Amino acid sequence: MDSGLILLVFLAFLFAWGLNRVRRAMRLGTVAYAGIMIVFILVMLALWGQTFR
Repeated sequence: MDSGLILLVFLAFLFAWGLNRVRRAMRLGTVAYAGIMIVFILVMLALWGQTFR
């Protein structure tokens, strides 16, 4: 497995944990939370894809 991918997975977990705390503080709905996660995953995949070019 690629070390960059492991780092991205770690960052994703860290981001999800941080976002969960922000969501509780700001009282965001599940739809907003899912939307932010989808955007984050797409950005991470795009960045990960750039490393192969």
